Amino acid sequence: MVINYDYTFNNNNHNKFPPEEVNFNLLQKIARENGIDLFGAAEVGEERKKFCLLPESLTSELPWAVVMAARVSPTVLATLKEGPNHLYFHHYRQLNFLLDRVALMIAAKIELAGCLALPVAASQIIDWERQRGHVSHRRLAQKAGLGWRGRNNLLVTSQRGAQVRLVSILTNFPLKPGHPLEMGCGTCRRCVAACPAGAIKEEAAAFDYLACYQKLKEFSRQKGIGQQICGLCVKACAR
Repeated sequence: MVINYDYTFNNNNHNKFPPEEVNFNLLQKIARENGIDLFGAAEVGEERKKFCLLPESLTSELPWAVVMAARVSPTVLATLKEGPNHLYFHHYRQLNFLLDRVALMIAAKIELAGCLALPVAASQIIDWERQRGHVSHRRLAQKAGLGWRGRNNLLVTSQRGAQVRLVSILTNFPLKPGHPLEMGCGTCRRCVAACPAGAIKEEAAAFDYLACYQKLKEFSRQKGIGQQICGLCVKACAR
C-alpha cells in the first residue's frame, strides 16, 4: 500500500519505485517540513519482546517502526554548568512537544491510508530506575541506522552526536528499513568526564543506571526543574 495524499514526487510516477521506498520518502518529507532533523525506519523484529506495557495482540501486528530525531540546541546546552537549568528544562519540554506533535501528524496520515499507527510518546517513562518507556526509542533508532549506542547510553549520531531527542511510531505501513551502524565513539571520552554521577563507563553495557537515576532525582528537586533531567553528557557529546 502506498499513501495517497498531497505529498508526491515531482514526476508523479510512483511505479518506478518500490512502495516501501515511496512511503519512506513521503513520510520523511512531512517530517522534515515540520522540524524533524533525522528520519529513519526499522523492522521491529526481536525488539518487540522488550516492549513495556503494550498489548502484544496489537504490537504483533505492527512490524515496522518510524523513528524521528529533533536536534537539541547547542546554544541552550552551552548554558549548562553543573546540571539542568530553567532554559534547558523548557527547551527539553518543547522538543518533546514537537516530536509528539509530528508523530501524531504522521500517524494520522498513515491511518488515513488504511494502516495502523501507534505513536509512542517521546518522553514517557514507565520504569524510572531502569529509565524505560513503552519502547526504547534509542534501540529502534539504532536499528533504523540513525546512530549507535554511545558510552553515555544515548543514541549518538554522526551528524549531531547525542544532541537529539527521539520519538517512534509503530506501524504496519510498509517502509524501507535502514541498517545498524558500528559504534563510532572511538577514543572520545568526553561524556565519561562530564557525568556528575560517574555513571558512564568504558563500555556502554556497563552504564550505571542506578547512579544516573539517583543524580536525576537530585536534580529534579531543584527549584523550577521538577523533572528528572540532566543534559551534561548530551552537552559533552557534540559533532
